[in-house]
Parts: sequence; C-alpha cells; structure tokens
Amino acid sequence: MHSAWFDNIVAWIGAHPQAAGLLIFLIALSDALIVVGAIVPALPLMIAIGVLIGMGQIAGPYAVLCAALGAFAGDGLSYWIGRRWGDSLRGVWPFRRYPQLLERAENLFRRNAFKGILIARYVGAVRPFVPAIAGMGKMPLLRYARASGFACLSWAVLFLLPGWALGQAYDAVAAVADKLALVLLGLVAALGLVWALVLYTWRWFAMNADSLLARLLRWADAHPLLGRHVSALVDRRRPETAPLLLLAVCLFGVAWLWTWFSVTLLAHGGPLLLDHDVYALMFSLRNPLADRAMATLAALGSAPVLGVASLAALAWLLWRRRWKAAIHWLAAIAIGLALTEALDAVIDMPRPPTAAAGFGFPSIAVTMTTVVFGFFAVLIARELPGRNRVWPYLVTGVATAVVGFARLYLGAHWLSDILGGVLLGSLWVLVIGIAYRRHNDRAFLMRPLGWVFYGSLLLAAGWYAPRSAPQTLAQFEPPPPADVLSTAQWQARGLRDAGKRFDLEIAGDAALLQQDLQRQGWTVQAPADWLSALGLLNDSLPPAERPVLPLALNAHPERLLLRRIDPAQPHHIEVLRVWPAPVRLQDGRPLWVARYDNMQLQRRLRLLSLWKPDPPAHALPADLQALGKADARLQVVAHPR
Repeated sequence: MHSAWFDNIVAWIGAHPQAAGLLIFLIALSDALIVVGAIVPALPLMIAIGVLIGMGQIAGPYAVLCAALGAFAGDGLSYWIGRRWGDSLRGVWPFRRYPQLLERAENLFRRNAFKGILIARYVGAVRPFVPAIAGMGKMPLLRYARASGFACLSWAVLFLLPGWALGQAYDAVAAVADKLALVLLGLVAALGLVWALVLYTWRWFAMNADSLLARLLRWADAHPLLGRHVSALVDRRRPETAPLLLLAVCLFGVAWLWTWFSVTLLAHGGPLLLDHDVYALMFSLRNPLADRAMATLAALGSAPVLGVASLAALAWLLWRRRWKAAIHWLAAIAIGLALTEALDAVIDMPRPPTAAAGFGFPSIAVTMTTVVFGFFAVLIARELPGRNRVWPYLVTGVATAVVGFARLYLGAHWLSDILGGVLLGSLWVLVIGIAYRRHNDRAFLMRPLGWVFYGSLLLAAGWYAPRSAPQTLAQFEPPPPADVLSTAQWQARGLRDAGKRFDLEIAGDAALLQQDLQRQGWTVQAPADWLSALGLLNDSLPPAERPVLPLALNAHPERLLLRRIDPAQPHHIEVLRVWPAPVRLQDGRPLWVARYDNMQLQRRLRLLSLWKPDPPAHALPADLQALGKADARLQVVAHPR
C-alpha cells in the first residue's frame, strides 16, 4: 500500500513538524470560513492528518491544538463577517443566487443558538454559515466564543480520531488488505460518482422542469409545423407532462452520447488507450480477498439473479392484472436482451486477455442490469411521494456501478464495454419508459411490488452469488505468461531478469513439491477467505490456528501456502509461499517461484493478531536449499540470502 508520494509526504512532515501544524491550522480555518468551507474537503484531509499522527509523524496534542485554533479562527472570521455586513449579505453572490445556503443555517440557529453552533460544527452543509448567522443575529461575543471554542475542540478530536486509529494500525491494515483497500476505495469512488450524478441530475430537473416546459411550449407555439409533434408528447393538462419531458430530454442526451461513443470506438477499430490503461490498473490490483468479493458482486448482474427478480415482478403484475405494465416489462427485458445480443454479434471488438469468448461490446451483464433496474424504477417512481421518487433511480445507479466495477476488476470487459452497456441500457429504458408513461395512467400500490422485486433479487443474489464465485474466478483466470525460457537459460540465470528475486524456483509437479515439503514438517494452509480473515479478531484461537493472509503475484494467488511452527516458539512461524512463475519453460514443465518468510505474531489496536514478517532477512533454511536433491522429478534453483 506504500507509494512514493505518500512516503515523500511522510518524510517531509517528519522533517518539518511545525510547518505541518501550520498546514493543519489553514485546513481547519478554510473549512470554517463562510463560503470557502463549502468547498474544502475537510473530512478526508483530517483523516489523512490523523493517519500521520497514528504513524508518529505528528504529535497528537499539537495537531489537535492547531486544528482547534484554526477552526476557532475561521468561525470567528465568519462571525465577524456576519456581524459587519448583516442582512446585506443576502444580496451578495452566492447567497443572492442560492438563498438556501443561509436559510438552512438560519433555521438551525433559530431553534437553539448555543446548540445550533455545536451541531453545525459536525454538519458539513451548514458548518461555514452558522457562525455568520450568529453574527447577523448580534449574538453576544462571549456567549458565541464559549460555544464555538467547545465545538471546535471536540470537532478537532473527533475528526482526527478515525485517522489516528487507522495510522496506529497502518502496518496491520497493509497486511490485511494488501491491494484490497485500493480496490474498495475504487468501488466507493465509483458508487459516489454515480450517486452524485443521479441525485444532482434529478434535483436539477426537478428545479428546472417548469421552466423547461414553459420554454418548450413557447417554442411549439412559435413553430406550428414542428410544434404539433411536441404537443403530442407535451400536454399541459396532464400531470405526467413534467416527468415525460424529463425522460425526453434525457433520451436526447443519452442518444447523442451513445452515437458519439459508438462511432468513436468503431472509428478507432478496437479498445481505446484508456481501456488498456484501466485494464492494466485493475490487473495490478488483483488479490485473493478482493477476487472473491468482486466475483460475488458481479453475480448481481447474472441471468439467474436478474431472471428470478424479473419473473417475480412479472408474476405480481399479472396477478394484479396490470396488463400494460406487464407487457412493457416483458418488452423492456426481451427487446433489451435481443438488442444487446445483436450488437455483440455485429460489432467485432477484441476481448481483454482475461475474458473468455462471448464477452464483448456492449457488456450484456451491465446493459441488462441497467434495463431491469432502470425500467423497474420507471414503473414505481411515480407512485412515490415527492423527493422519494429519486430512490429507485439511485438504486439503479448503485446496482449498475457495482456490476460494472466488479466485471471491470475481473477483466471481463474493457471500460468501453461497461460505458457502452450503461448508455445502451439507459437509452432503451428511456424509450420504453416514455412509451409506458404515455399509455398508462393507472396508479397501483408500489410497496408490494417493490418488496416482491427487491426481496426476490436479494434472496436470489444471497443464494447464487457465493456459489457462483469460484466458477466466475475460473472463467477469468489471468493469462499464461508470454515469456518463454529454455531449461538451460533458466538454470544459468534464473528469473532475476523477470523483475523480482525469489528464494526458490522449482520446475515440476506442484503435488510432488507439496509432498516433499510435508515430509520436512511443513503443513499446507487452506486458502484464506473472508471468514478465516475474520478469525484474526478471535482471541481464543491459538497461534497455530491463526491464518497467514494471502498475497498475489501477477494476479495469481498462492498455489501453495505452507507453514511450519516450532512448539517452543508458538509466536514465531516459518512461511513458504509458492506461485506460478511469471515465465514458462520451453519444455512445457510447470515452473513455480517461492518466497520464504520468518513471521512473528503481532497485536494491533487490541483487536487484531497478525502474522508479520520479522524485519531482519532470515537465511534460507538448509532443508529448503537442499529441496529437490532427493527427488529427480523436481529441479530447484535456490537463492540463499
């Protein structure tokens, strides 16, 4: 998890702790300053500072003091601005254009001034504005200072505390997660991006739907020839006019994006440079714990899971005699699937190296996830009250992002396949959604249908996804190494030119290697999964039963993970990891590489007990150096330290 830029930051802060305090002061001040505080991402910055505190690079009390003083100074400056300019601030940008910025803070302050200042310190949306409201309301300075001082000090402690704990367990987190943390951060970032895109798009249309409708009607009146076609879609007397307009505008935008994207991709004649870069990044993040998690999440877009949920919703619609809804539901799924299959057959797009035949542009799984969740959102959204109508669309965005990210991680698709699937699915949902909204005015109970669809989806996913993960992982095995060595070349120089130095290099059957090692006292540890990893929290487990966490080499988990423990030293263990080699032998024999570690059981945060490599490099044991000498079927090249 270490990277060059992070190491440089840690080194700089270690060399300039006073300057780091000034930086903390400025971050906290900016976060508290009116208007500016709405832009500064204080929480992630404070967590990052907390990590450095936990790693011992910054003194904790010093960082808390700097953060509290910076927040107090920022609050005081905002208070002075509000007291100096008063209600005239409402006529200044951005408050003139966005009056709700001050209105929310004012509502909180009016309920209870003292409590409002305390609460606002922990609510990012109003934190920079409540002090200004206090100044505008002429709150006594001493009373304001007492509330602000206590709020700023408690805020500094609580906002630094999570990163502080994380920094103390940094080595432990690195051992547990390896590259898993980066994968999870990528997934969270994708979900956050989709969530914001759906939510803010919805809110923008909700705020501007009436003005868009008015402009469209004025245009229709001014252009009678083309306006009659608009009038067929837009009827001022129907309550469905605004939602139909929303769908129509989205349809135009998505259709333009789909056309531009498809033409660009076809003109390029294959995956874009960005596709290769993203694929390489995802391949570099492959690790055993994330592999199984992503394979499980990818099953959310599989035919069994979507099929069960779709059939359950169809059965409910037929039972309730919602014939039009049932027909549109069938058409959305059947035509969407046929359209995707047809495009996949017509467009010949090279597959990623890890993808089996049958996966192409656009991604069928992503397209059908978008279609099924998207059209179900169209079915039930109008039955929800007010702002709650956005929730089915948010669920659609989250489900599509999860499936797309998981399949991108596994190497099933290029990024272009994922984006193409989202655009195609959205385009078809908008077309069928407009058709359904125009021809169906009957309302029906949404909650039973929602329980049926989402409930059956969760049940199907809970049963099928864990069982399908091994098959999915086998389907997207990393490709075999491209480099080939002759036996003579390998024996002469080993694999040092492959980029890494290994303790052992073995040519031969892995089963024979395992038998030889077991005769020497090594035991094989079963591949660690999430359940065994959670066992690290179990204090009752003896050291011999605590798992060694897996590591990957070139996206391959260990083929063998062996361990040997001395009963006289139960908190020390020898570990040998065996992976497929990054090159192939010309004679076809399997080639393996192994790394030897001497590990010690260490406790972190009073929660985790982890096997961590001892800092000094231990010499390769004599039995491993002599491995293969008693068995001619194995050829071993050892690299004594």
